[in-house]
Amino acid sequence: MAQVSPYFSDIDRALAAGLPLSQLDGCRILVTGATGLIGSCLVDMLMRPTEGRTWHVTAAGRNMQRARERFAPYLADGRFALLRYDVNEPLSSDERFDYIIHAASNASPNFFKNNPVEVITSNIQGVAHLMDYGLSHGMRRMLYVSSGEIYGVADKEEFSEHDSGYIDCTSVRSCYPSAKRAAETLCVSYAEEYATEVVIARPCHTYGPCFTESDNRAYAQFLRNALRGEDIVLKSRGEQLRSWIYVVDCASALLRILLQGTSGEAYNVADRQSVVTIRQLAEAISHAAGRRVVFDIPDTPDGGNTTPIKHAVFSTAKLESLGWRPLTTFSEAIEHTLRELTNRTTN
Repeated sequence: MAQVSPYFSDIDRALAAGLPLSQLDGCRILVTGATGLIGSCLVDMLMRPTEGRTWHVTAAGRNMQRARERFAPYLADGRFALLRYDVNEPLSSDERFDYIIHAASNASPNFFKNNPVEVITSNIQGVAHLMDYGLSHGMRRMLYVSSGEIYGVADKEEFSEHDSGYIDCTSVRSCYPSAKRAAETLCVSYAEEYATEVVIARPCHTYGPCFTESDNRAYAQFLRNALRGEDIVLKSRGEQLRSWIYVVDCASALLRILLQGTSGEAYNVADRQSVVTIRQLAEAISHAAGRRVVFDIPDTPDGGNTTPIKHAVFSTAKLESLGWRPLTTFSEAIEHTLRELTNRTTN
């Protein structure tokens, strides 16, 4: 009997932790951004062999070749379907989706630099197109996957859902947090004007094994270095303090919010035990891979820093009030991520 990978073992443990999935019985679920880090984990979680599972999952994305490769084990399952969809366009389908999980967004810094207009328009138009579709097709509820970056810059030890920091609207990099803020307001505006159900999740920095080849966020670059047997090179001192969360714990939190969150409200998604600096993350990955961290800091005024956000730690009290808890420690999650990536590279 084949041994279950650590990644799927983590998913099975999350599913056994009391997620109220019976609410999905007989329902049809649409997941946008399905080949991304968070979206693909959500699909994996929803498609695990679960006793009595009667729901149907549609995984939507722009790249069908990537989707077929990523979800190859599910293609013969009658309760799974692929849908080619770009959120910049209205959704053209006659399918009724009871639940829509909108996880499509360009979250990599290279998009912020090279395609800021598209980052803004896709975030806002995506919500409008999916809400309009849901309203005309009997949707029960939508979960919008926003971002902890909406908090901006503030002198706060910990951000709660009612906090708001400064975002420089004239900075091109603000295309992402500003668009996420506007999209959240659009969600609650739909809820108010059309009496539709919507909940909002604000994930902190999320890591795991299912990132795409275009993802150039720090964690993805560090993991690629580790897989290639390279030292991790930091281009800054790495002192920015962040809340982090393993993607399986993030996905379980999103399903908890979808099924038990209060409509019109937002929920931070983070792990209280995984508050580390960029340098500490790099050191944890390099240690697990038997490598080291080296520094190559450019002689510039910003010392290599590419974001104004130095401190982003999130309160999870509101999410925990729904009964959610993270199940994977920081060191376990790093180890499991590297093992899963190694398995996928060698198999």
